[in-house]
Amino acid sequence: MLKGGCFCGAVRYEAEGDPWHETVCHCSICRRTTGAPIVAWFTVRTGDFRIVAGEPVRFRSSTAATRTFCGACGTALAFQADDHPAEIDVTTGSLDDPERLPPKSHTWRASGLSWVKSADGLPSYPAKRPD
Repeated sequence: MLKGGCFCGAVRYEAEGDPWHETVCHCSICRRTTGAPIVAWFTVRTGDFRIVAGEPVRFRSSTAATRTFCGACGTALAFQADDHPAEIDVTTGSLDDPERLPPKSHTWRASGLSWVKSADGLPSYPAKRPD
């Protein structure tokens, strides 16, 4: 069981099952919605993710996706793409123990900032990760 939540503690979640697609995203939308140069994510099945405390805010960040965050402190929590309704991406940094899910790749590197260098030896993809 993975547990996490926002900075202020108003929203808490749990995720079961086996996570996959542990990645660091470099896209401009992730940057703008978090204020961070890169964002680490992992994926679980939508049915394996549940909010257990509080009520997050949902924001339509593009015509194809919705992001979830805490309305009190602003912590980014999740991302759901319309074309993958059975999956939800969760911010690794919002986990109580983010060390449990280190990234396995870098995605959307082509739109990343030039001054963010990756020296971790992980695979790097110019756009989305291969399925």
